[in-house]
Amino acid sequence: QVRPVESGGGLVQAGGSLRLSCTASLRTFSSYPMGWFRQAPGKEREFVAAISRSGGERTTYGDSVRGRFTISRDNAKNTIYLQMNTLKPEDTALYYCARSRLQTVVPTRPTQYDLWGQGTQVTVSS
Repeated sequence: QVRPVESGGGLVQAGGSLRLSCTASLRTFSSYPMGWFRQAPGKEREFVAAISRSGGERTTYGDSVRGRFTISRDNAKNTIYLQMNTLKPEDTALYYCARSRLQTVVPTRPTQYDLWGQGTQVTVSS
């Protein structure tokens, strides 16, 4: 299976914004929910956001990012996005996108996802 590819990470000052992209060359891309996770050094992988399949009408967010981050998808481009606003130093992490194993729910646990990208680094300076 082709793995997703993340991009858009970088170094930003606290209070700034970044938009991450994740592209997956999968014929069935629109049929599956997709999610974003992050992992900081020495910490467990943390759920960030997820979006339902097809039109992406359902979204869900981790408590630490709700109200600041927005997930969206463009099925014509086989791409999901993570718009990150009002970034904080504690948002510093390696950000991964992944495809859900399940098609009809929007899962939040890493074990509920199968295809993972290599990650893109986000660093927020204070």
